[in-house]
Amino acid sequence: MKITVCIGSSCHIKGSRLVVEQLQYLIAENKLGDEIELGGTFCMGKCQQGVCVMVDDQLFSVSPETVREFFEKNVKPKFA
Repeated sequence: MKITVCIGSSCHIKGSRLVVEQLQYLIAENKLGDEIELGGTFCMGKCQQGVCVMVDDQLFSVSPETVREFFEKNVKPKFA
């Protein structure tokens, strides 16, 4: 699985750095480092929805406050 987080200026202001840090922690905590490729990219063109997170080809709007819920609902079940 590939997870890409927007680190463009709009998403950066909305907390993309914190989203990346929390995703790194959750991936490690769930021992999914060999299964998930976490990367960053600049603008995904959905600035109003930021922080934009792409999981494979699906776009999500995530905030630092919703990262754990996002991970539990949209990432973890794919490895159950």
